[in-house]
Amino acid sequence: MTNNETKLTKKQIAILEAATELFAEQGYAGTSTSEIANKAEVAEGTIFKHFKSKKGLLLAIVSPMMLKLIAPMVKNDLNKVLDQEFEYFQDFIRAMIENRKAFIKNNLPLLRILIQEIPFHPELKEQFIEHIGKDIYAKIRKTVEHYQAKGQIIQTYPDTIIRIVTSSILSYIITRYVILPDGNWNDDEEIERIIYVVGNGIVPRE
Repeated sequence: MTNNETKLTKKQIAILEAATELFAEQGYAGTSTSEIANKAEVAEGTIFKHFKSKKGLLLAIVSPMMLKLIAPMVKNDLNKVLDQEFEYFQDFIRAMIENRKAFIKNNLPLLRILIQEIPFHPELKEQFIEHIGKDIYAKIRKTVEHYQAKGQIIQTYPDTIIRIVTSSILSYIITRYVILPDGNWNDDEEIERIIYVVGNGIVPRE
């Protein structure tokens, strides 16, 4: 529970907990307020009394989560990797993937909501950029420039490299833990393949 929950009524807490579980399992669009009310054992009108709408309920879950829980944890967690010195860029990528895997497994329901809903709700995207994206992005850019200076990464726009590497890592993590969590995964092999493709590209060298 968040620190704010001490100020909430039992019904509000029940609604938030039920909505978190259902949004994570079924998605925001696939969950009705009647299902939330049933799971929380409250009248459907109670949801609208306290949260005005289903969108208000989503923001009530994600906004405090982003500000007080996810943002500090993401920053502190990522800094454990960003503040280390790795000899090779591939080692840095490997550490980033392992770091994100552990973080997501420990916070899966809330993060599943975040991953699923950010593309469809501009408010959530803005909060993510404001509380997480700016600080972390600047540190990652410095890391890329460091490996460019060492001659381990091609001399091109650092932000392009960040987008390519980030997309590769996120696509694996989202597929692994959100889209196909029950798939036949060999995580070690998958991570090494990602590192190989990111490091060598997909076009054979002559």
